Amino acid sequence: MNLYPFIIAILFIAMLVYIRLAKRFNIIDKPNERSSHNYLTVRGGGIVWWFAGVICSLFYLPESIYFLTGITLISTVSFWDDISPLPNRTRIFIHFLAITVLFYGLDIFQVLSWWQIIAAYIFTVGIINAYNFMDGINGITGLYSLAILIALQYVNIRITNFTPPDFINYAILASIVFLFFNFRKRAKCFAGDIGSMAVSFWIISLLIQLILATQSLIWIFFLTIYGVDSVCTIMHRLYLRQNIFEAHRMHFYQVLSNERGMPHLMISACYALVQSVICSIIIFLYLSSTVIAWVAGAGTLILCCLCYLLKFITPPPKLPLP
Repeated sequence: MNLYPFIIAILFIAMLVYIRLAKRFNIIDKPNERSSHNYLTVRGGGIVWWFAGVICSLFYLPESIYFLTGITLISTVSFWDDISPLPNRTRIFIHFLAITVLFYGLDIFQVLSWWQIIAAYIFTVGIINAYNFMDGINGITGLYSLAILIALQYVNIRITNFTPPDFINYAILASIVFLFFNFRKRAKCFAGDIGSMAVSFWIISLLIQLILATQSLIWIFFLTIYGVDSVCTIMHRLYLRQNIFEAHRMHFYQVLSNERGMPHLMISACYALVQSVICSIIIFLYLSSTVIAWVAGAGTLILCCLCYLLKFITPPPKLPLP
């Protein structure tokens, strides 16, 4: 029996209930000088990814207990932070705890050496926080995640089976439901920290499984666009001697939105489309030659870095109205 229509209905109802409760308890995102929006919006709609993760995990117990524990830990602290800001040390501690649980469930501590484990922690924490930094305009988190998840499912079905298909399909369904409420000129809700953290934790768990199954790091190029925007922005802010932990409006997508006036939905669609093209190139070339795939991946990485430099071009002056 195909449960997917039933799951979509459950997730849709859950979102409607959450939005109503969020309005009642004032879980609202209020715009400030660093925001890319100018209206009150429900925060934390990304709880749908945690909810989907719980439903999916229940079908695969006890094997899924580590994933369920990890995504619940990181979602709980993130939702708490959405409601009332938490100290950085508290959030970071829970993030490391959730990642440790995930690593234990994937036997990372048995199959990797100590230095590889440290590198895995750095990589995982970096990706999760990059996802959080990039969640700033309507549709970007949902569409970008959807692009990666579809690519992962293709690899899972056509190249190497590294996880039950449901563990990707449920994340895809959650992304679609979230986009129904978020991919609008005036969004009904934002993902919040709980959304960006939950979906990034889900995606990173899938990527690690794929890397372990294929013994190849080539799949990190599935995160090229977010990686370039995040790392280049951090380097830019360090050059300016800014505190990289403070909120800002210096990401490429923020410059496109705030300085260039490009519509949010167009930016989000472009980010997802470009990442989809990169994923397709990596998959196609991996099937013929891993070396060529690495060369192509490095080439797209360099090209994206060069494109990032476009943000330093001074916006054209606005002419006064006659």
